[in-house]
Amino acid sequence: MRSSKRSSKTAPIGENDDVSATTSSAPHLLRGRVVTPHGVIPDGVVVVDGPTITWVGPADEVTGDLPAATQHTLLPGLVDLHNHGGGGASLPDAQTADDVRTAAREHLRHGTTSLVASLVTAPHDVLLARTALLADAADAGEIAGIHLEGPFLSEARCGAQNPADMLTGDARLVREIAAAARGHLVTMTVAPEVPGVADRDDDVLRALVDAGAIPSIGHTDATAEQVDAAVDRGFDLLATHDRARSTRLTATHLFNGMRPLHHRDPGPIAACLAAAGRGELVVELVADGTHLADGTTRAVFDLLSPGSIVLVTDAMAAAGMADGDYQLGPMAVRVEDGVARIVEADGSAGAIAGGVAHLLDVVRRVVGAGIALEDAVRAASTTPTEVLGRHDLGALAVGRRADVLVTDAALSPIRVLRAGEQVA
Repeated sequence: MRSSKRSSKTAPIGENDDVSATTSSAPHLLRGRVVTPHGVIPDGVVVVDGPTITWVGPADEVTGDLPAATQHTLLPGLVDLHNHGGGGASLPDAQTADDVRTAAREHLRHGTTSLVASLVTAPHDVLLARTALLADAADAGEIAGIHLEGPFLSEARCGAQNPADMLTGDARLVREIAAAARGHLVTMTVAPEVPGVADRDDDVLRALVDAGAIPSIGHTDATAEQVDAAVDRGFDLLATHDRARSTRLTATHLFNGMRPLHHRDPGPIAACLAAAGRGELVVELVADGTHLADGTTRAVFDLLSPGSIVLVTDAMAAAGMADGDYQLGPMAVRVEDGVARIVEADGSAGAIAGGVAHLLDVVRRVVGAGIALEDAVRAASTTPTEVLGRHDLGALAVGRRADVLVTDAALSPIRVLRAGEQVA
């Protein structure tokens, strides 16, 4: 593995200089290689007491009985900001709470302890109905929030979405969706060149920020200048709004569903990278080896700090399932050799239609591509929680919720705790 210029020295995280394995009535001690926001503890201990992490540090600082040393790796529970389904259940097509639960728990079993459920472009009534269903799931704690990928997108960069349902910017519709979401709307993907998105006072960007949601640049054919203007406006709106989850916009699956980068036409990719470098935006990467080449992933990690990158799955119903035929909103999808693509009218394979990986698979792929473990984990846990505005999640640190993913040395899942409770 190549070294990372962003790696930092290991340090215990906690207010105490010592922890005893016998002083608490029923603490739970986990031992292994511990990945913290400050680095990796080669032989560390995480102490879980009820739903909370109460101590993190080197094993040699623990007094009293201690679990035997293991080859396990301890990660914070992963946080996926862009997920359309799994376990055979499609979130944009969900009809019942059980459909949502099936998808969320497929990813939970593989270490994603916080999942933002993503919808796709759809007719007005469908969007409102699906948003309300997902809000119920968020109220129940099954998901961490809601992401809408559309409907204010570029038909020229529609990807696996239905261009017939795409609309010009409509602040009133944003307010309707936000009302149906009941405070759980986290992000919405928008194309800044679409009229009504970022070109007037009462536009989609303002409506999103007023609703406590984060605008996300994606599925766009915009020029770099159009993206720059939208980011400037969105960043200013977030900075002055007391309901903002985050001070930064996001970019939906950077590179995918965007005008390609060209040296005389830099387009949205260069603009988003520059904005992330300035601290105004966080980029999503679907770094699963299908959506992006490993070299592209490495380049972005070399350009940006992991605090400006979130790893996502863009997963659809086939995640965790066999090859076959699936649905993504109104679009038929066929998965062959682990790659999901739209089925065209003539039966041929079309655009990539989401991912089939779990977020831990993405982390494993990124680490295998040469990114430092702590950088990959931060981009799949701590940085996403900053977008969510949830600083109680996303790190193995004292006071955080006890979401812990235990893996083997090869980063395959062994055990998952969510709020201190064992996940089946």
